[in-house]
Amino acid sequence: MLGKIKEVTVRLRGTRRGDAGMVTSEYAMGIIAAVGFALLLYEVVTSGQVRAELQAIVKKALSARM
Repeated sequence: MLGKIKEVTVRLRGTRRGDAGMVTSEYAMGIIAAVGFALLLYEVVTSGQVRAELQAIVKKALSARM
């Protein structure tokens, strides 16, 4: 019985080690995608029309009576 447990343990360790290095590349791709999305969002928010709308919303909120 102990021999079978050792055999299964060795087999499971071998399958887990096949993914070595994958995590780093996945993090790198996630960071690249996040930076790309952030740049796109920055371009949209800093465009003239969106900036004017945001300023109008902030002015309206600051001039509201409580």
